[in-house]
Amino acid sequence: MDPRRPAELLRRGHEARLVRAGAAAAVCRYLGIRLGQALIALFGVTTAVFFALRLSGDPAQLLAPQGASQADIAALRHQLGLDAPVWRQYLDYLGNLLHGDLGYSYVQHEPALTLITQRIPYTVNLALAALVLSAVLGVGAGMVMALNRGRWPERVLTPLVLVGQAMPAFWTGILLILVFSVTFNLLPSTGFNGFDSLILPAVTLASLSAATIARMTRGAVLEQLDRDYIRTARSKGAGTARLVTRHLARNISIPILTVLALEVANLLGGSVVTELIFAWPGIGQLTVQSVDGRDFPLIQAIVLLAAVVYIAVNFVTDIAYAVLDPRVTTTGKAAGP
Repeated sequence: MDPRRPAELLRRGHEARLVRAGAAAAVCRYLGIRLGQALIALFGVTTAVFFALRLSGDPAQLLAPQGASQADIAALRHQLGLDAPVWRQYLDYLGNLLHGDLGYSYVQHEPALTLITQRIPYTVNLALAALVLSAVLGVGAGMVMALNRGRWPERVLTPLVLVGQAMPAFWTGILLILVFSVTFNLLPSTGFNGFDSLILPAVTLASLSAATIARMTRGAVLEQLDRDYIRTARSKGAGTARLVTRHLARNISIPILTVLALEVANLLGGSVVTELIFAWPGIGQLTVQSVDGRDFPLIQAIVLLAAVVYIAVNFVTDIAYAVLDPRVTTTGKAAGP
C-alpha cells in the first residue's frame, strides 16, 4: 500500500470540508443581506405610509358630529393626539411599534391589532385557497401546454389563459355570481357560511394568478425542452411522467417559485376587490372601511401587516432558492444549468 495514500485522503477530506464551510458561509451572508434589506424596506414602508396619511386630510373633521364647532373639533383633535407636531407623532408611533402597540382605532374604538386578528383567519383562508388553486391550475395548464406544443391541448388552453389574464377580478366575480348564485342557485354569493362560501371568492381571486403562472410555467418548460439533457433522456426512452418528475421539475422550480412569490402580493391586493364583491369579512373589507373613515392607526396597522407578509414571503423564497440550487451566490443569482 502506498504510504502517501492516507495523507492524500486526509487532504482531500479537509478540502471538501473547507468547500462545504465556504458554501455555508456564502449562503449565510446571502440570507443576512436579504434580512437587512427586508428590515430597511419595512422601515421605509412604515415611514412612507405614516407621512402620506398625514397629507390626506384631518380625520377629526370627519369624525366630529355634524354641526360640531371648531372648539369641539379642536378638542377631538387633541384627544386623538393629532394636534402634536408631526415629528412627535412619528416618534410616538415608532416607540409604540417597538412595544407591539399598533394603535387604537379612531372609528371602532378598539385596538387595531384586535380588529386585524379578528379578520385575519378569513383572509388567510381565502388567500391560501386561491394560492393552491393558482399553483395547481397554473402549473398543470402550463405543463400541458408546453408538452403539447402545437397540438389541440395547447390550442384549447391558450385562449382560456389569455382570458384569465385579461379579465379583471371584479368582472370575474360578478360573472360567477350571476351564473352559480343567481341563475343556478348552486353557491352562496356573499358572506361566510362554510366551505361553499369560499369557492366563488377563491376562484375569482385565483383566476388572474393561475393564468400568469400558466404562462410562466409554459415558458420555463419550453426552455428546458430544448436542452441537451432532455434530448438525451428522450433518446433513452424516458416517458412523459419520468421526464417531468426526474428531469424537468427541479430545473423549472426556481422560475415558478419566483412567480408564486410575486403572486402572493397580487393575491393580497386582489383580495380587497374580491372581499368587497362577495362581502367577505376579511382584511380587504376592513381596509376599505378604515380608508373611508380616515382611521389612521388601523390603516397603518393593515399596511404594516401587508408589508410584513410580503417581505416574509420573499425572504422564505430566498431561503428556498438556496435549498433548491446550491449554486446560489451572495448576489442573489443562481448559476445557470
